[in-house]
Amino acid sequence: MALLEGAGGIAIGAGLAVLGGAIGTGFAQAAIGSAAMGVIAEKPEEATKLIIWVAIPETIVIFGFVIALLLTLSIGGAAA
Repeated sequence: MALLEGAGGIAIGAGLAVLGGAIGTGFAQAAIGSAAMGVIAEKPEEATKLIIWVAIPETIVIFGFVIALLLTLSIGGAAA
């Protein structure tokens, strides 16, 4: 398949890296966020720790973005 060879396949892979990271983060934050709000309602002093737990899944998107960036830069390197 000509679409998945060369730059086209790398571009699709880069898009899937970001998409997968974003979907995974959404599911993780949905579960963590709802649980954190329940705990904060009962124990407001735990808010600082729980905000950190809500922020941790964002690293998944950052990793996906870094992979997409590396893949995209490899397209430019292969063409030169």
